[in-house]
Amino acid sequence: MFVRMWMTTDVITVSPETPILEAQEIMKQHGVRRLPVVNKRGKLLGIVTKSDILEASPSDATTLSVWELNYLLARTTVEQIMVKAEDLITVSPADPIERAALLMRKHKVGGLPVVEGSHLVGIITESDIFEVLLKLLGVHQKGTRLTLELEDRPGALAEALEVIRDHDVNVRSIVTCDECRTTPDTGVFVIKIDSYDWRGIVKDLKDRKIKVLDAQHMNSSGGKPDETR
Repeated sequence: MFVRMWMTTDVITVSPETPILEAQEIMKQHGVRRLPVVNKRGKLLGIVTKSDILEASPSDATTLSVWELNYLLARTTVEQIMVKAEDLITVSPADPIERAALLMRKHKVGGLPVVEGSHLVGIITESDIFEVLLKLLGVHQKGTRLTLELEDRPGALAEALEVIRDHDVNVRSIVTCDECRTTPDTGVFVIKIDSYDWRGIVKDLKDRKIKVLDAQHMNSSGGKPDETR
């Protein structure tokens, strides 16, 4: 999966001349925490965040009058407080989605501008990354979720999938987790299949000496009305 598959392309932007109070109102209206700053040709010049605006606003301890405060804020533009493009962490539409996730975690940011050359083409945020995880786990789809602990050897997953195939059931997703393993010689796999009575599959898996950690029906909201362990 690539960034282009998950990024927002209809990006709310501002020009460098936009007053910070106007930028703050735009964020409030659209429910966003960051605004890319672009010129008329769409070139990315920087980004301004909600926290940037708060830091730029005078504190309660200031001796300025209300009139002076309003005058100062009205004359302050996003160009004066934004993080400039050369200091931004960006990704391209062709980057793998996991690269975007790693960059966000490494640099402790909640979103990354997506650029082609120097031009803004989208934005990818932590909410998009969460959605990727939900899609990978098949949370939005009804079905049966099998959690298996398989031997760490070639063919182990194929044997489990062969059992599922024998029940004429479609596999919707497969996710593996090395960190979830209980021994160095095993791996944990989460397999989402079409909605199905899992009891027959679980029995056949166990008959093949395949360890089933969990099996449960999942509704479209991620709930689990029935399960076994």
